[in-house]
Amino acid sequence: MIRKHKKYSRPRKPFDKPRIEEENVLREKYGLKSKREIWKADAAIGRIRNRAKLLITKSEKEKELFIEKLKRQGFKVDSIADALGLNKEDSLKRRLQTILVFKKLASTPKQARQLIAHKHVSIDNQIVSVPSYQVSLEEEPHVKLNIVLKLKQEKKSKIEEIKEAVLEEETEEEKESEEIEEEEAINAQ
Repeated sequence: MIRKHKKYSRPRKPFDKPRIEEENVLREKYGLKSKREIWKADAAIGRIRNRAKLLITKSEKEKELFIEKLKRQGFKVDSIADALGLNKEDSLKRRLQTILVFKKLASTPKQARQLIAHKHVSIDNQIVSVPSYQVSLEEEPHVKLNIVLKLKQEKKSKIEEIKEAVLEEETEEEKESEEIEEEEAINAQ
C-alpha cells in the first residue's frame, strides 16, 4: 500500500494575527470547513509557482504546454509571469463549491457544500461528492444539480376515505339515473 503524504504545510507562526484574519475572511467568503483547505490551496499554487520557476530556463515549447495546461484548468494565465503571480484565491475560485455559487445553482457557499456532500451535483452525469474538486474549463458547462424530491403523500384518515367512497358512489348513482332518464326520453320519442 502506498503511503499518503500531506498535501499542505501548516503556517510557521501559528498565532500571526494578520494571517488569521485573512484566513477567516477567505473561510467565510468561500464557505470552507477549516483553514486546512486554505493551506491546501496555497500549497497547490506553490507547486504551480515552483514548476513555473523551473520552466523559466526551459524551451518555449515546454512553457507553452505548461501555460495551456493551466488555461485548461481554468487559470487566467498568458505567460510564465502570470503563473508566478497566481495566489490561493485563484485556486479557491476553481473549486466545485465556488463554481456552484457563481453559476447561481446555490445561493451560498455553505448551501453549495451541502448539495455536493449530499450527492446532488454531477459533472457529465457523474456524481461528485467532493467540495474541493477542481473544475476544469471543459467540465464547467456540464456542472448540474440532480435533486430528486421525494414528496411525502398525506395519509388520509379512515373517515375521509369513507366520505370519499360515499361521494363517489353517489356521483355514480346520479350518472346512472341520468343515463336511464335519457334512455327513457329517447324511447318515448
